[in-house]
Amino acid sequence: MFKALMICAIFGLAAAAVHTPHPVPHVDHHVEHHAVGHADDVHADVVSRSDDVRADGFDHVLETSNHISRSDHSDEHGNQHGSYGWISPEGQHIEIKYTADEHGFRATGDAVPAVPDWVGRQLAWNAEHAHEEVHAHGHNAHH
Repeated sequence: MFKALMICAIFGLAAAAVHTPHPVPHVDHHVEHHAVGHADDVHADVVSRSDDVRADGFDHVLETSNHISRSDHSDEHGNQHGSYGWISPEGQHIEIKYTADEHGFRATGDAVPAVPDWVGRQLAWNAEHAHEEVHAHGHNAHH
């Protein structure tokens, strides 16, 4: 269900981006980077876009004149991976890479906070004890 929702959201965004009231102008790729939130962002244009939807998956690539980019790919099993990026208010290029598959959604990048050690230990403990029966009050049936 989550994968279907994600695919619908992506195609909805793609369909919304198709409707432009004016032609997409040629943009010089050597323009100066500016931060997201700049007053000109409301006038950003699509610089390049590619969509390929197939029975065995899809590929989608988008880049705007204000340096927002996105790239998504999926396979016939619904596994998806890609990246998206933008220029931060401090002028730093931010890029997030992700994978969404049977193991869930996982994002990586310098802007993604690290998972605290205690969370990793808790997940490992949960996996080790997943077979144990738990009573309604949370006490293990096997002591």
